[in-house]
Amino acid sequence: MIFDFLGDKKRAVVSMCHMGALPGSPLYDSDGGIDKLIDDAVSDIRKLQDGGVDAIMFGNENDRPYLLEATPESIAAYTAVVQACKPELTVPFGVNYLWDPTASIAIAVATQAKWVREIFTGVFASDMGIWAPDAARPARLKRDLDRRDLKLFFNINAEFAHSLDQRPIDLRAKSAIFSSLADAILVSGPITGQPADASDLRKVAEAVGHMVPVFANTGVNVDNVTDVMSVASGCIIGSHFKVDGNTWNAVDGDRVKRFMDKVNSLR
Repeated sequence: MIFDFLGDKKRAVVSMCHMGALPGSPLYDSDGGIDKLIDDAVSDIRKLQDGGVDAIMFGNENDRPYLLEATPESIAAYTAVVQACKPELTVPFGVNYLWDPTASIAIAVATQAKWVREIFTGVFASDMGIWAPDAARPARLKRDLDRRDLKLFFNINAEFAHSLDQRPIDLRAKSAIFSSLADAILVSGPITGQPADASDLRKVAEAVGHMVPVFANTGVNVDNVTDVMSVASGCIIGSHFKVDGNTWNAVDGDRVKRFMDKVNSLR
């Protein structure tokens, strides 16, 4: 068992619901508005669940260029979309506001999400500038809002960024558990849709797999999932489930089913 909310699932598949750009973002569709954000998210959720995924995570990947501090209007819109989608959900869900850990906690509490994924620790040179999150603030907010059950998924090698911390990745993973109370460790590739380095994933799994689950966070597909699942506790998958494997397209239900058929044969 990975987490209670996943039941007896092994090698869990967490799928992404990439909502459209939120209000205030350069790509926001002001003509379609919040209603279109909700309709598109519901359509993707139905195809993901019909395909048999274990859980769903909401993300605002379309809010490019990304913020390191969320705006009030984007937090409100994100929360509204998740709340509107909840009646459709038959699997557990989590949230991830890119890239604001404290906003992610607030949204999770408001929507009763089961987990938050974020960059909580480290220092990075990134597309957004110097990136130095504060793990203490969201952890304390989680406690203050009485959500001690809320799981924190630590992405320890950020996409769109290079770590300025020269410690080996397995040591950084162990440190995040010890000093910052990570509930799961996620290993990413250099950008959305690209696989994590196989040696990094293995090193982290060997170092911390007996303490917390380790997930492959990017670039998992039907061709490499056997290798990934031989090492990791599960994977988070977005781009591969989209039409033509393009991150910015809608979910392709047939791709979801083919992938989950492969996963179910492995477990």
